[in-house]
Amino acid sequence: MKNGKLYDLIIIGAGPIGINCALEAKKKGLTYLVLEKGPIVNSLYHYPTNMQFFSTSEKLELNDIPFISKEAKPSKQEALEYYRRIATSNALKIHLFEKVLKVKRPKHFKVETSKSTYHSKHIIVATGFYDLPQMMNVKGESLPKTTHYYDDPHLYAFQEVAVVGASNSAVDAALEIYRKGGNVSMIIRGSDIGERVKYWVKPDIENRIKEGSIKAYFNAEVKEITTDKIIISHKGKVKKITNDFVVALTGYQPNFAFLKDMGIELEGPKKIPVYDEESMETNVSGIFLAGVICGGKETHKWFIENSRVHAKRIINHIA
Repeated sequence: MKNGKLYDLIIIGAGPIGINCALEAKKKGLTYLVLEKGPIVNSLYHYPTNMQFFSTSEKLELNDIPFISKEAKPSKQEALEYYRRIATSNALKIHLFEKVLKVKRPKHFKVETSKSTYHSKHIIVATGFYDLPQMMNVKGESLPKTTHYYDDPHLYAFQEVAVVGASNSAVDAALEIYRKGGNVSMIIRGSDIGERVKYWVKPDIENRIKEGSIKAYFNAEVKEITTDKIIISHKGKVKKITNDFVVALTGYQPNFAFLKDMGIELEGPKKIPVYDEESMETNVSGIFLAGVICGGKETHKWFIENSRVHAKRIINHIA
């Protein structure tokens, strides 16, 4: 064992829920370590620059620590600052830029990372879902002009941009790029803008589409991406649209291979992990789930606001 140390628990993921688990573990006097493959709150760090949360700041708070924001719904930058300050002011034991490669169980859990090996009595998986995009599986998807992540609209000024999707992220990207001078076409599989789009944004995108500022192809599907075009199927016809960039915001999914490698069972087509709702313990004794990863492919089911309770359930059960 590394330095002869056996942790009470190792938390995989230093997002808001992983941080919350660490806070609860510290309160109970448990020995713990948080392992994160990227920076602190890695997923939030990779959110779009100008993103604003759907939830109000008090619903994003951890451990009753006040989250003060300029507006009712905080920005990405405010959230990054808030969660970082929690980690530093509470001296949480977090190793950043250290990816977990494998979790084995000869006796206690053996956690192999990109930098070291650790041993623990329990494991909490709080890895979220933002690392693996839902691929369109079309020719040209790997071209440099195509991305499954959106950051800042300035890159797309004066360009022909196809935004694929109709969720919050796709709508935000389409509106921001349009307002920075990009010529935006939205490729939407369904017949309308997504039902869960933020209520204060939905009228904006609908009006921009109605007036023709943003072109929307409903009931459409991407067939191929070339260096200067995007080819779609729309109402039974093939359309070739002049194109410089494709921003395919088609959703994301948890790392199911990682879960299965640990022995966690996944049920049904939505790949819902098997776990006890009271303790959050999976079918593998000693491994717990926390946060959005509990929802499998239903990534809209759990979020910071309603999964903060997972930390107390898990830590109370372990303690």
